[in-house]
This record gives sequence, C-alpha cells and structure tokens, in this order.
Amino acid sequence: MRMRVALVYNEPQRLHSEVVGEEKSALAVLEAVEAVYRALLELDFDVAPVPLLPPLEQAEAELRNLDTDLVFNLFEGFCDYPETEPVIPEILSEMGVPFTGCPGPVLRLALDKAKTKLILTAAGIKTPDFQLLNPKTLDMFRLGYPCIVKPRCDDASNGLSVESVVHDFLALERQVSRICDSHSGNALVSEFLPGREFNATVMGNSELTALPVSEIVYSLPPGMPEILTFDAKWEDDSIYFEGTKPVCPAEIADEEQHHIAETITKVYRLLGCRGYARVDMRLDQEGELNIIEVNPNPDISPGTGAVRQAAAAGMAYTKFVEKIVQLALDRKDYEDRYPTYVPRRQAPRSRNTARHTRIQTF
Repeated sequence: MRMRVALVYNEPQRLHSEVVGEEKSALAVLEAVEAVYRALLELDFDVAPVPLLPPLEQAEAELRNLDTDLVFNLFEGFCDYPETEPVIPEILSEMGVPFTGCPGPVLRLALDKAKTKLILTAAGIKTPDFQLLNPKTLDMFRLGYPCIVKPRCDDASNGLSVESVVHDFLALERQVSRICDSHSGNALVSEFLPGREFNATVMGNSELTALPVSEIVYSLPPGMPEILTFDAKWEDDSIYFEGTKPVCPAEIADEEQHHIAETITKVYRLLGCRGYARVDMRLDQEGELNIIEVNPNPDISPGTGAVRQAAAAGMAYTKFVEKIVQLALDRKDYEDRYPTYVPRRQAPRSRNTARHTRIQTF
C-alpha cells in the first residue's frame, strides 16, 4: 500500500488590508503546491490536496477528518492573518499526525521578529539593535541613522519599500505611522547594516545540514537602499526586481562559508527548528555577521532561495521534497528527547543537546 500524504495549504483569499499588491505573495503558495504535488506523485505517494479556508474552526474540523499517514504542510496562514500559520501544525501535533517542517511554537516565535531578536541577543548571537515604536512612543527613539522600519509580525517582505530605510526623524515618523496603520501593533525599527547580504537554509533534526550560501547582489540606482523589498520579490517590472539578484553559491571563502554554517545551525537549534528553515544575514560595518531574520518553513516554490540552495548541493527538486518528507517521518524519537524551545517560565532545554548535532556543509 502506498503512503498517503495530505498536501495542506491555505486557499488564497482576497485580502482585507489596503496594502496594494500583497495578493501576489498570497497567491504564491499555489506555485509551491503544484510543484510539491508533482514531486510527491513522482515519489509514488498517494497525494490528496487539502486547501484550508477560514474560519479556523472549519479548518480544524477538516484536519481532524483526514485519513492520512503524513501531512505535507504548506500552510502559510490565512490571508491578512499571518498569526494563524502556527495553528495548523499545533493541531496536527495534538492529533499525533506527522507533518513536514517546523512545529507550531517555532513558527509562532519566528513570526515575532522582536522576540526572536531578544532570544538571539541573549544567546550571544549578533543581530541589529532595535526598538518597537508607534506614533505615540517616537520620542523614545534612541538608535542612530540610517535605520529600517518593518512590521513586527509579517513575512514575504510585506511592508518593505524604498521608504523603509530612513535617515532622519521626519522620515522615521512617516514610516512608523505608515506601518502601524497598515499592520496591527508596533513597528520594528532596527539599525540598518550596510554590508553584504546572505541567506542559507538548514535541514535536519538531530543531524543538521547547512546548504550552500546565497548572496543577494544589488545593482540599484544611486540613492535607492539595498534591501529586499516587496517589489524585489513580487513585482517583475520594478527597478528593485531588476536590480536584485541572488547568487548561489555565494562568492565567499571556505572559512566564511564554515562560519556562516556554524552560526545558522546554532540559530536553528536555539529556536527549536525542525525539518528545514532559512536564515537571513547581513554584514555590519566591521564585517561581522548579523542575523536579520529566521524563516521556518520558507517558500519552496521552484526558483526560490531554499530550492536554489538545494540544487547547488546536488539535490533536484524531487529529491529535496523527498528529504523534507524523510525528516518529518524520522523526527518523532528526536522530539521526544529534545522538546521544542519554550519560554523561560517553562522547563529549560537540556544543555547537552549541542553534542548530538553533526554539522554537514556542501
């Protein structure tokens, strides 16, 4: 009998927000669904696509009625509600159904960029200094210019534009107000780092593999900040799209590749990632590596960063999907021994987990 795989994803819906153009990022999940579906069929699995629609109660009922051996989780949260992304793996964990990618608490943590940065800093991992600000707390601003203003809890470069890097208080005030109006909660204001930008994917549970590093290479007109804006990802007729190119493998020395691999696997372990996750990095003025963001369950549509890095490591797309499935099926014993990261008020993680990690790089 063939293994039954439920391919779970969020059915794209019309956004409630007024952020123009974000429908494109919401629709991108369908590209991943189609590609993963074909790969799973090629691997001889019995595949059933399962699109989920709000409300959450309806989605949960559908999950609890599944008759499957494994869930391939491509759920990214309902449109306009990114905070719903962790709920699906949390339900699956409660049901005892194996699923691909990171557990719910990790997705919930990584979605909160401020909390993630606090955990990184406490562990001695460099990340740009930051503040959470809104129009009423701007008088508390203490960082130097330039700085970058982002939504605290969102992904896919939503909210990032040419105006996101600010050089004076007037621009800061304008951008903080804009982000707070279009995204609920405070704006995340961070130091803007001027150095090279990298990202790399880690795969694994107990034994971790760091895939080849990608560099984001910018060739923008003078005065345009070198950041990965929403347009750079989704608007193929924009200046940012044309002037932002990924290079993989990055042109870096073996020593730097190893340092990045060590850093991102440490971050992966610290946050409790499982299966696969991508880490975004940038060099500061002193050339030191800083973690910008952690992206558990990154986009695995053909042509995206994680897929490009897997290809550079010699993994064709179908093999990459197969590896993700294998990690989901192999991790139950590992999770029993090493629980997911929990806040300090709960039981701390064992100090001995690091000795069980073998880092492999390509």
